[in-house]
Amino acid sequence: MSRRRVHFPIATVVIIVLNLLVWFLELQGGDTFVYQWAAVPAYIRSGNGLITLITSMFLHGSWSHILGNMIFLWAFGPAMEDAMNPFSFSVFYLLGGLIAMFAQVAASPGSYVPTLGASGAIAAVMGAFLVTYPRDRIRSLFFFFLFIRITYIPAILLIGFWFLMQLVNVGAVANVQHGGVAYMAHVSGFLFGALTVKLFRRKQPTFAPPNAWPR
Repeated sequence: MSRRRVHFPIATVVIIVLNLLVWFLELQGGDTFVYQWAAVPAYIRSGNGLITLITSMFLHGSWSHILGNMIFLWAFGPAMEDAMNPFSFSVFYLLGGLIAMFAQVAASPGSYVPTLGASGAIAAVMGAFLVTYPRDRIRSLFFFFLFIRITYIPAILLIGFWFLMQLVNVGAVANVQHGGVAYMAHVSGFLFGALTVKLFRRKQPTFAPPNAWPR
């Protein structure tokens, strides 16, 4: 991105590693694993499986789903972790995911389709980023036919592209995962991040010294 990191983003790295570990467990467990740990709105409404509101944040529907989410978390997470601190960022991330899951359950309370994905929590991070750094640009790979270059793209354009990505969920590892990505949760997560980020940010902004963690 167009700003330098002040601290190593330990919380962001831990979250990404946990998502990848759970993904490989999901590949092994298939439908059974998904049904056990994904949030099913009808069950949540009846007070069962409440722990899945958290565990479902670490499940994904396909390789494209998890890789896209982790790339975007890495693009926006470190800056927000700098603006907060590792503990506050972790709490913010989990709360954003919970709000997004609750919104999905409220939108389809009778559904037995498992709801899964880190998308709601990542949407919260991006909403917070857009409020905190509205004019920032993110260093990205730009593909145009056979031409590839690294360039800085406005964050708002990348966020819009991420929302478009969420409309497609292909290559699911288990049949039960089709249609289970929480699309309704994305907007709720984004709004949570945009509206509450000031409660989690450091009181004083951090500035990168000359020896700051490199971009």
